[in-house]
Amino acid sequence: MDRKKATVAAAAVGALAGAVGLTVLAMPSGAGAAPVLPPVNPEQLVQSVLSQNEIPALGGTVEGKANLGLPAIPNMPIDLSGVSAKIWSDGTGKARVSTSQTGGEKIMVNDGTTAWTWDSSTKVATKHTFDKAQAPKERPAELNDPASAAKQIIDVVRPHSSISVDGTASVAGRDAYELVLAPAPTERTLLREVRVAVDAEKRIPLRVVVLANGSSEPVAQIGFTKLDIGAQDPKMFTFTPPAGSKVEESTAKFKDAEKRHEEFEKNRKPGEAPKLPESDQFKVVGEGWDTTVAGRLPKLDQLPKDENGKSPQNPMDLIKQFGAKVEGPWGKGYLITTKVGTGLLTEDGRFAAGAVPSQVLIEAIGTVK
Repeated sequence: MDRKKATVAAAAVGALAGAVGLTVLAMPSGAGAAPVLPPVNPEQLVQSVLSQNEIPALGGTVEGKANLGLPAIPNMPIDLSGVSAKIWSDGTGKARVSTSQTGGEKIMVNDGTTAWTWDSSTKVATKHTFDKAQAPKERPAELNDPASAAKQIIDVVRPHSSISVDGTASVAGRDAYELVLAPAPTERTLLREVRVAVDAEKRIPLRVVVLANGSSEPVAQIGFTKLDIGAQDPKMFTFTPPAGSKVEESTAKFKDAEKRHEEFEKNRKPGEAPKLPESDQFKVVGEGWDTTVAGRLPKLDQLPKDENGKSPQNPMDLIKQFGAKVEGPWGKGYLITTKVGTGLLTEDGRFAAGAVPSQVLIEAIGTVK
């Protein structure tokens, strides 16, 4: 199965691992002896993290892995075994991210007025020009760094959590406090807690670890293994498409989605989940730890055929291999269960996924038209 033929299957199965923000984030970072730090109030620590509008100038290596309990899926174009990336920030909104994977490298650069994405495997460079009045604060979601992503997690689950500081840690040579967010008793989730290592000096998240009920090992982790805080080479925040590249402009639809997302973020209340960019196909149901992603898969005849003119594989054929058949007033379908969450796909193409028990998914499925 090539990537085009696996697109729908990835949407169905990958929603469980990729669309639930609380689990996608998490991956490992180098740890040392726990440092001795002054006591800190948990709420004050949270506020100091959320008040950081920009991460400082830095360069570092981020590594992560996930252990979600998903069954082996041959040819699935999603690798959850490990992630490694190098990131740079100039402290004012400019950023660079470089990720290596089998078959090539992906580079994302925000120079303050223009964002570029480059894929060496396809030799395609995509250009997105910012609104000059908003640059360089405006940035595509893919340029978000781990610290920004961790801040978003804290912001979303904080109103629905108990918060504590559980000692200290050394992450990538930096002293840090271990901030712990655990779901309130009223929350319906399979997750036990999220642990965020917060830099004692700069108050930026250095590592995120997600733990699930019934498992002693992290189901997901993300964090710095190397970190240099300070001014970086200005050349890192510029990009020129390599010779022979195909240059594409981001579409008007993408820009419209960016504007809708920015408007939502301006008015988003604490604890309200971020809106997904493809709101016409997916939506967020619930809030806090109970958040699920629900929607309807596109019909097969609406998807592009591969280079040989063949239609993509029906995702239901793949789901049947490892999902449990279930039915109820909502219809018939298949339930996928992992250590960290569940996914439900109905025979008529509706789906829901989240770090929640199946009953929450059934409620979410009922909201899909």
